[in-house]
Amino acid sequence: MLAYIIRRLIYAVPILIGVNLLTFILFFIVNTPDDMARSQLGEKYVTADAIENWKKENGYDKPLFLNSEQAGLYSVTDTIFFTKSLKLFVFDFGQSESGRDITTDVSRRMWPSLALALPSFVIGIGVNICVALMVVMFRATPLDRAAVVLFVGLMSISYLFYIIGGQYLISKMWRLVPISGFDASSQAWKFLILPITVGVVAGIGAGARWYRTLFLEESGQDYVRTARAKGLGEMTILFRHILPNALIPILTGVVVVIPSLFMGSLLMESFFGIPGLGSYMLDAIRSQDFAIVRSMVFIGSILYIFGLILTDISYTWADPRVRLN
Repeated sequence: MLAYIIRRLIYAVPILIGVNLLTFILFFIVNTPDDMARSQLGEKYVTADAIENWKKENGYDKPLFLNSEQAGLYSVTDTIFFTKSLKLFVFDFGQSESGRDITTDVSRRMWPSLALALPSFVIGIGVNICVALMVVMFRATPLDRAAVVLFVGLMSISYLFYIIGGQYLISKMWRLVPISGFDASSQAWKFLILPITVGVVAGIGAGARWYRTLFLEESGQDYVRTARAKGLGEMTILFRHILPNALIPILTGVVVVIPSLFMGSLLMESFFGIPGLGSYMLDAIRSQDFAIVRSMVFIGSILYIFGLILTDISYTWADPRVRLN
């Protein structure tokens, strides 16, 4: 197990380099250091000298990938890509282009993201599995067919519709909870109930339909027919036989998502005014703050790789026949 984890961590290094390289390419295709300078200086008429001074102060006065003015190794190291990327691999995210400490911002904003994403994740999984199991109990009946049509209909509705509809109905018409905002005190639950509810409801269609497919596939196995032949009740078969044996495909989709909980949701946090990492990333894109963008992409890549390793490890717990060498 330890050797496997070490190998996966070594394999992660070229992946992180590739992701970082792609981030640089995509960002600087759309933006230039001059555009970044104008955006950060925040002036309508910015002089050329002010732009050059900003680029020099922030390390964007060098070539992007290859410095033809340097010789040997310095032609690669004396570039924007190398100087900005090296610190990422020692988890030194530095400062944003506006001068804020990125590590401090991430450590402060991750908690609102977790407060929103973690309950939505846990409650959503529980609701989806329960709904799917209930539908499987009535498989090949009109109720089953109606549920499938409902799931497809829910999947077809835009995520924005759930957000705007929930805000209009629950907050504006019924005035049960605030329409947006966030409070870090003990009253934070008032601001989180609506986005959590929206997140759970929006995920029922795709989640329950997927779990239903997994459970139906398991219900046709020989061990299930044997259990029915022994006279076991349908509830016992569902929860003691079908559900445990469907854990591996469930874990594949679930454990990988866990690290992304730290990164927040762009749409949810933006529409509900929650100061999490999702809105932090979106604000950085709008303001062309490349320091934040590359740091958040790098953190997200690390968390995703960690999730894949965690998924493989969880397989050994769900199925003893799986061994990692």
